[in-house]
Amino acid sequence: MVKVEFLGPIGVDAMELDAKNLAELKEILSQNTQISKWLELCAVSLNDEIVNDINQELKTGDKISILPPVCGG
Repeated sequence: MVKVEFLGPIGVDAMELDAKNLAELKEILSQNTQISKWLELCAVSLNDEIVNDINQELKTGDKISILPPVCGG
């Protein structure tokens, strides 16, 4: 199981999910309409490091953060 947290305006509580890699996790999250609209816009961090490889392997205990785009001054 991996822990997935959704930051900022996504407005979804953290979840624990079973996924082998980020591609599988994306497929699972895409089934939730509140989350799916954010997936193409957001960055993803794995254990506090930004990752870009959709095939990135996940291990039990990993923490994934879904990071929406931000702006500020």
